[in-house]
Amino acid sequence: MPDKRTHRGAHPEDDELFAATHWPALRAASADLAWLLDRGYALRSALAITGDRHLLTQRQRLAVARCACSEEQRMRRRTHELDAGELAGGELWIDGYNLLITIEAALAGGVILRGRDGAYRDMASLHGTYREVTETGRAAQLIGEAAAGWQVSRCRWFLDRPVGNSGRLRGVLEELAKRAGWNWEVQLEFSPDRLLAESAWPVATSDSAVLDRCGRWVNAACEIVRAAIPAAFILDLSGELPEPPL
Repeated sequence: MPDKRTHRGAHPEDDELFAATHWPALRAASADLAWLLDRGYALRSALAITGDRHLLTQRQRLAVARCACSEEQRMRRRTHELDAGELAGGELWIDGYNLLITIEAALAGGVILRGRDGAYRDMASLHGTYREVTETGRAAQLIGEAAAGWQVSRCRWFLDRPVGNSGRLRGVLEELAKRAGWNWEVQLEFSPDRLLAESAWPVATSDSAVLDRCGRWVNAACEIVRAAIPAAFILDLSGELPEPPL
């Protein structure tokens, strides 16, 4: 069945599944999952234990899993994180689909997760083919404006070559950069994660596998959402906030 979505917004059940009444259980599950990961449990088995304990649905478990990491991973990621103000004059390597889809989701009212490492992540999924949505152009524009504001000398975007419509998206991004006068290079690669992890330049991503290997990274999605999308739905599972009043 063809994908006919026009937005990268919330799942129909998200208003209920991620209502404030569920935040205590979601935050407790996130803390429990981190505790188990610190003790050597595999993510899959640890998630089953915490999900069953807190009676989480599959989608709630997905949210908790996307926010999870061990304390060792959290410290490693935070130690290697750069402030956006430190990007001036250099290149920024962008995990294209990772960042773009998160901004699209934030613009469309989708749930944006703040993980235990502080990174912002979305709940969307990409199944083989990328489909432009109503928010695509605005999301790319916000990324470009943010990078320009950080005085980045060049943005190098990396898109997964096997994903359908990657070539089309490259054209959209290149045309936007040309109109705005931004120095962008958009590459289609079979293994962008490997290139990003090995980059000598800072990386804009929230991909856990990249964050655990890259030299430096910037929490670009967080910076952009906070600055430009104040109405975004942020579910904070970082463990750094008190419980909300019910």
